[in-house]
Amino acid sequence: MTNKLWIIGCGDIGRRVVSLYKNQINKQLVNIHALVSSQASKKYCEILGISSVALDLGNKKTLVNLGKQIQDSQLFYFAPPPLAGMEDTRLKNFLSSLIVQPKRIVLISTTGVYGDSNGEWIDESYLIKPQAERAYRRLSAEKTLQEWASTYQREYIILRVPGIYAKDRLPLARLKKGLPVVNQEEAGWTNRIHADDLAMVCKLAMESNISGEIYNVTDGHPSTMTEYFNQVADYANLARPPQISMQQAESTLSKGMVSYLQESRRISNQKMRDELGVELAYPSLMQGLRLETSKK
Repeated sequence: MTNKLWIIGCGDIGRRVVSLYKNQINKQLVNIHALVSSQASKKYCEILGISSVALDLGNKKTLVNLGKQIQDSQLFYFAPPPLAGMEDTRLKNFLSSLIVQPKRIVLISTTGVYGDSNGEWIDESYLIKPQAERAYRRLSAEKTLQEWASTYQREYIILRVPGIYAKDRLPLARLKKGLPVVNQEEAGWTNRIHADDLAMVCKLAMESNISGEIYNVTDGHPSTMTEYFNQVADYANLARPPQISMQQAESTLSKGMVSYLQESRRISNQKMRDELGVELAYPSLMQGLRLETSKK
């Protein structure tokens, strides 16, 4: 593995990945750089010892001088797509700006590209049928990366990720407001992964000799959205949220929340565990919250 890493979009997950490299047992020297979207993020990264540059992925002109810096690197692409539209123009801008191509890219995508499976168990072979625009943008990113890899004969891995949780990534504000959830009988299946486990999988994917594969990164223990909010409420000693019908939710909750509720799927992580050798530190939400409780 090269000792030069770039993280494009170095937010929470990117910083957790950096921590893994800094804390690795063999203390192998890894030269880590990051591209972020704001001066505030740049300053935060540099406090953590991450050499960083602030650029707008939505503006091709700002990326002109970046190409040579990426040379001979391995690259995590964690930057989100634009907030609207059907394509990830940011990833297209980034890849088209490169003068010398990186050796390998690990991309975070979303399990939302599968759309609704009516609660059935699915794996990476399941038919892709995105429903929400945000899922189309992620699928656009996947196809853009695959085309880049084919053109330049480079390595890549795509990680399809569901909801991410951690002690500092829980919906406590929503629970404190007493906002409703769909009643248990109508609630669809949802999937999740702890942020630390996701960072660990990202690192394993980068260090793997596997290329050209797609992996679902979930803890393999789906639950309904209602169960999720109830468990988090219990963990935080807050009141469980009131429950309403799906019909009421469609006229009460945000469009974004409703679009999540209208998709139900249970996602297998078997391929991830078998091929990447993943052993999760947080194998279910209940165990994850117990571990977070022990950290308090």
